[in-house]
Amino acid sequence: MLRYLRPLLARLLLPLGRFLARLGVTPSTVTLVGALGTVASALVFYPLGELFTGSAVITAFVLFDMLDGAVARASDSASKWGAFLDSTLDRLSDAAILTGLVVWFFGGGREPVLGYLALFCLVSGFGVSYIKARAEGLGANCDVGIAERPERLVITLVAVGLGGAGVPYVLEAGLGILAALSAITIVQRLIETRNRLTRPRRPAGDPETA
Repeated sequence: MLRYLRPLLARLLLPLGRFLARLGVTPSTVTLVGALGTVASALVFYPLGELFTGSAVITAFVLFDMLDGAVARASDSASKWGAFLDSTLDRLSDAAILTGLVVWFFGGGREPVLGYLALFCLVSGFGVSYIKARAEGLGANCDVGIAERPERLVITLVAVGLGGAGVPYVLEAGLGILAALSAITIVQRLIETRNRLTRPRRPAGDPETA
């Protein structure tokens, strides 16, 4: 859903990316700072029950992390290694966010049901990412799903932030929606991958392939 906003967002971030590039900041530096800030914030604030503050700080680092692509375009330094690093650290950042919540819910928060929901979201989030990576490693495009990483991240931070601010039931609803959408996305990607990997190949001389 949010993928359609990416071209607009990329244009909006490009001037700031050019500014950082002129300062000598590299895309990998932006990626590392954003990821380390997200991981540290999630593992410090959330286990202490500081859900609103943690979500606000994490959001700031997530927004900063989005600048790596703008810096890469501005400095013409996009690379496969940069894309790999960004993707890997994104997975670790997402895991840290949900791990911090799991620690709080099973600890001081005393909300085991929410703890299990967060744990399911953690596992299913890795499943969503792994299926896509594995499918593409086998040559099958698997860029489908009702809730990709941006959607899941927005739902998580909004629900946790508002829940930490005292808005009733939003945290429970947000984690429930996130769990459901993650499960649906896994099924969608499994079906898409199966269809692509088992689809019969047309003969080389088939006119439809010309």
